[in-house]
Amino acid sequence: MPAIKSAESTKSAKTITDKISELNQKTEWFYSDDFSLDKASAKYKEATKLAKEIEQDLNSLKNEIEVIAKDFSND
Repeated sequence: MPAIKSAESTKSAKTITDKISELNQKTEWFYSDDFSLDKASAKYKEATKLAKEIEQDLNSLKNEIEVIAKDFSND
């Protein structure tokens, strides 16, 4: 499956797919034996920040698709 890129993610090296994988790893930590209450707050903040980036990337991609769809419907 090809990696999904948005305009934002082409600036950085990470694709949306990469970011989702990273977020999955971060959330799995909470269920792992490595879980530590002392580290939980920082890990949660990291995961939340990444989730917001993914949401922004997806919204950007959605907007790009809507523009393309509009262009095709006008032809």
